[in-house]
Amino acid sequence: MVRYSREPAVQAKSAKARVQDVRTSYKNTFEVAAAIRGKYLKDAYHYLRDVLDHKNIIPFKRYYGGVGRKAQANHLKACQGRWPEKSVNHVIALLRNVKKNVKAKGLDLDKCQITHIQVNRAQNGRRRTFRAHGRITPYLNHPCHIEMFVTEKQEEVKKGEGEQAVKVSKKKAAKQRLPIGV
Repeated sequence: MVRYSREPAVQAKSAKARVQDVRTSYKNTFEVAAAIRGKYLKDAYHYLRDVLDHKNIIPFKRYYGGVGRKAQANHLKACQGRWPEKSVNHVIALLRNVKKNVKAKGLDLDKCQITHIQVNRAQNGRRRTFRAHGRITPYLNHPCHIEMFVTEKQEEVKKGEGEQAVKVSKKKAAKQRLPIGV
């Protein structure tokens, strides 16, 4: 059995998927995951398809050094963004996997929301490159592990129309407890 970083709150209403040692950039995949966190499954899939067609963009909010500014990122409350195709394709494959897990569990696909998605660094792939004057330097790649689970959202329960509790400050509550009342 594979180990996840945490477990869903309600196991019966959740589906999980993970992939290890994905040979794609950790930083790009981190930003893709941050962009779809909290979205519904179908919305996330359509959003990533639009990113592949360059109709939408992945905002880079954490690893943004050297990332060019794009006007498409403005409506996402960012000014820098990219279209990282390799990372998007790997996340789409993971979305398809979790979609199959949702169907296997018998959950409603339209109500499933991505409640947890996490990207971790994996062990670097080591190669070497030959430099001037007979030197050799490392030539690393930075793969990653991705895990996610989706949870079927319940309808919100409305508050009953009972008596409203009166909020009392700590100071006032302490005065009410005192027998003297000073």
